Amino acid sequence: MSTTSLAAGLPVPDQSARLRDALLAAEFTVDGLLDLLGAPAYAALARSETVPALRATRGDSPLETLVRLFLLQGTVPPERARAALPLDEALADGWVAAAGDGIRATVDIRPYGGPEGQDWFIVSDLGCAVGGAGGASGHDEGVVLGVGGASTTLAGITVRTPVASALDLGTGSGIQALHATQHATRVTATDLNPRALVFTRLTLALSGAPEADLREGSLFAPVESETYDLIVSNPPFVISPGARLTYRDGGMGGDDLCRSLVQQSGEQLNEGGFAQFLANWQHVEGEDWQERVRSWVPRGCDAWIVQREVQDVTQYAELWLRDSGDHRTAPEEYAARYDAWLDEFEERRTRAVGFGWITLRKAAAGQQPSIVVEEWPHPVEQPLGETVRAHFARQDYLRTHDDAALLADHFVLADAVVQEQVGPPGAEDPEHVVLRQNRGMLRATKVDTVGAGFAGVCDGTLNAGRILDAIAQLVGEDPVMLRDRTPGAIRVLVQEGFLEPVPQSD
Repeated sequence: MSTTSLAAGLPVPDQSARLRDALLAAEFTVDGLLDLLGAPAYAALARSETVPALRATRGDSPLETLVRLFLLQGTVPPERARAALPLDEALADGWVAAAGDGIRATVDIRPYGGPEGQDWFIVSDLGCAVGGAGGASGHDEGVVLGVGGASTTLAGITVRTPVASALDLGTGSGIQALHATQHATRVTATDLNPRALVFTRLTLALSGAPEADLREGSLFAPVESETYDLIVSNPPFVISPGARLTYRDGGMGGDDLCRSLVQQSGEQLNEGGFAQFLANWQHVEGEDWQERVRSWVPRGCDAWIVQREVQDVTQYAELWLRDSGDHRTAPEEYAARYDAWLDEFEERRTRAVGFGWITLRKAAAGQQPSIVVEEWPHPVEQPLGETVRAHFARQDYLRTHDDAALLADHFVLADAVVQEQVGPPGAEDPEHVVLRQNRGMLRATKVDTVGAGFAGVCDGTLNAGRILDAIAQLVGEDPVMLRDRTPGAIRVLVQEGFLEPVPQSD
């Protein structure tokens, strides 16, 4: 790909290795910033508050200079810039530029910690590191943002098993592609915005990661009929009137972009491959939102769809009007744009908008798909990639085991599951028993006495049927009746990850 026409005004990565060495030597890393700024100033910077960081960088060390230059995006004296980085090369390659009597950054560079402690750097437009110094307001539609909550959420839920090929669709500043280079032999990154491809190349180069195959275009058009083992996308999912901002507005009516992305992904996946997206979907008057999103799942794919948040249309419009800085415009202009959002929702009978995660897995030919759609607005513990992989493995198990097979199998209680007894203090028996996960989805489920006893005994030694027979004897219940009524409860405990089947040797 020729970068000449795409990189106007942007750096080139020719000397990125020398710049990376300088950043690392100055400890311009996540840990280094935390040590320099302290937790309060570091947190304030994430809230777009720069005063604490300015106060913490009044010295002349290389690290303080780099923070002033690339995070706070101020002008620094040339002698300080030269002490902190290879200035001649950085000027020649366009990472910095002369500004009067000083030096200023041309791009935002943010330290970012990789999953195994790697020191990475995300490169984006000035003032557009999400939650950074400037926010996204005031920029044109081609702006490229840095790392935000959505980016890190998607990175955290992505399944990280080694694969031959991965596709980052709508790559932005390249964070998902950067992660993928660690476990995929071949990484392709696409974006409708040509500037985003330049930033992805810069992010990969400055992070010392392998190059990716960069392609310009919308949705799956750049890859045509190619297939992948992993597809990830943090798309422009915002449901808005028009497509004013490329980084967030889908440019299709309602939630059509997310629907199209999910529906088309089935043909681009290899068998057993995962496609993982963040998405918004409409809650339409007279429709079940779960059925709406379930209808997006392509034929031949398993799916796990989790709604994490719901906002009414006024909350939603206000959120994204603030995101684009429209709340700082003239009152009549803000009101007109707010009106346009509400007109759009009224026309589509939209009462609320849901946000969540969609994970697909290409099922084997002839296999009955498993589709789980649920609402889970509660806290979770990231990263969740292994939790996502295990979810689909459990669906495979349950799909091939009827009640008799369940009773013949052995189970163990999953790690970090605890039991809580709920009832009045001093009572002889609890009102109910709760099993709670302290990892992953952090689920909790209410169980009866038999369920609690069963889970507590599961250590892989006895099969489920024999455990139930022993419980029946203890509680004075007919073992046949207990075997008949318990498999459904066991199935729920397995599906939600409280119990894990133990593979048995032949």
